[in-house]
Amino acid sequence: MKKGHYLLVIICLLGFSSFAFIHHEGKNKAEEEAIKDLVLKSYVHGAFNELDAEAMKKGFHEDFAIYSAKGESISKYPIAVWADGVAKRKANNYDAKDPKNKWEHKFASVDVTGGAAQVKIELFNQGKQVYTDYLSLLKFESGWRIVAKVYNQH
Repeated sequence: MKKGHYLLVIICLLGFSSFAFIHHEGKNKAEEEAIKDLVLKSYVHGAFNELDAEAMKKGFHEDFAIYSAKGESISKYPIAVWADGVAKRKANNYDAKDPKNKWEHKFASVDVTGGAAQVKIELFNQGKQVYTDYLSLLKFESGWRIVAKVYNQH
């Protein structure tokens, strides 16, 4: 009788832990999809394919910056300057049909832990990999926002 009781308890515990794991995995998948959608709209299309500065402003936090090494210093390129440059480029006879202006992407990884996330995305132009970008995101009350970028130019 005791063996049967212990076996039942073990089976129940395994069932509950499996449910918790599946629920957690499902929640993370939903967060990953929301993040991919944000990166696609605000970053890939906003900054590259459509040159949509307004879409960029929706997906990037106002304190966002691109960080890069410059000698032994860190160079910081703020979102306001970048979005203004994107808007000016679009206003200056931008042709979305020109192959030079068509960017393909590949999500290499999306890692979510609670309210923090890291996206590794590869960008290709005319069949050649141009950038590997690492985007850091935080989840605010209003939703996910891209807060920083570091990158490698190939």
